[in-house]
Amino acid sequence: MNTYAHRTHTVLDSPVGPLTLVAENGVLCGVYMEDQRHRPPRESFGVPDASGFSHAVEQLEEYFAGGRTAFSLPLALHGTPFQRTVWAALTEIPYGETVSYGELARRIGRPSASRAVGLANGRNPVGIVVPCHRVVGSTGGLTGYGGGLERKRHLLDHELRTARVRAGQPEAAVSSGRTSRGVRPGADRNSATVSSAVRSTAAR
Repeated sequence: MNTYAHRTHTVLDSPVGPLTLVAENGVLCGVYMEDQRHRPPRESFGVPDASGFSHAVEQLEEYFAGGRTAFSLPLALHGTPFQRTVWAALTEIPYGETVSYGELARRIGRPSASRAVGLANGRNPVGIVVPCHRVVGSTGGLTGYGGGLERKRHLLDHELRTARVRAGQPEAAVSSGRTSRGVRPGADRNSATVSSAVRSTAAR
């Protein structure tokens, strides 16, 4: 019996390499990079079928083009209650900003659990859409990332440049080792977020 028969997947080319999008009963449950740490086995992705991914593909393409600062997609996330709480908190980090693992732990009411927060962050199954790349070390260093530090740097630099342009600031060179904690891009037609979808999952 195939336990993954209800899943389908497709592959999207992106500036950070191919992204494997996985859906469960038509709802997005995974966005995985090539050679990503904790990437599930391929057989868990289900059958190749691009139908049903049009909204996710469109929104990811808009994100990489600089036209989208938040995602509006239903999600099916599987994890422990603690992991789902962390993932929900990730969706509250604004585009163009970063927070530390310690700060994220404080935000969920577990100030001494920064290490556990880091582990849950690394298990995020829906990369980019649930922005685990916006969590950095206590001094602002990039530290770990399941997709690799070069991809994390690319995503953060992309968001910071886009946020500056949206705020009417010069597109200054972005330091590869540090990110801004104070840029809040203006709202646009894509300002809806996945926060409610993740909170709904976390409450189950």
